[in-house]
Amino acid sequence: MNNFESNEQCEDVCSGTSSIDELKRSLISEPTAAGLAEIFKALGDPTRVKLIHTLLQQELCVHDLTLVLEMGQSAVSHQLRYLRNLRIVKRRKVGKTVYYSLDDEHIEQLFTQMLQHIKHE
Repeated sequence: MNNFESNEQCEDVCSGTSSIDELKRSLISEPTAAGLAEIFKALGDPTRVKLIHTLLQQELCVHDLTLVLEMGQSAVSHQLRYLRNLRIVKRRKVGKTVYYSLDDEHIEQLFTQMLQHIKHE
């Protein structure tokens, strides 16, 4: 056993934590954990992060997003569909033009908090 592994175990005299049963009862459900993991997976792609950051600033149509991100329309549309399925972005249609924005303030807060965390020294 290497030194790292031995530091990750309890002491031989550890009697555990008295609140284990309470923690088990309040444990996040499997579907909720899977949903959260899916959101974080979506945020794990640099292209989607740039897309979300752009939409954090203002609502845009697909054409404008292709210009800002310097990507093809099909690639941007694919990413938007992925993010829309996760309710990270929403769309609004005006005539034939579809505008995209972040779905709600929770997404904005999450993204802004993580951005601040990354920039924090």
